[in-house]
Amino acid sequence: MAANCDVCGKGPSFGHSISHSHRRTKRRWNPNIQRVRAKVGDAGATPKRLNVCTSCLKAGKVQR
Repeated sequence: MAANCDVCGKGPSFGHSISHSHRRTKRRWNPNIQRVRAKVGDAGATPKRLNVCTSCLKAGKVQR
């Protein structure tokens, strides 16, 4: 599953894992994406499955 939010477009951020000896390897931080049945468009729309981050769910940007 792609780690992108369908509402806000939030995606993974990248950086390095740094060990005790300071060896750096690439890593990524994925947003907390949940698969949700939500209404898209107007109030009478049929629900669709969306990948939504939990910050959008908590903020009420999605009508479940």
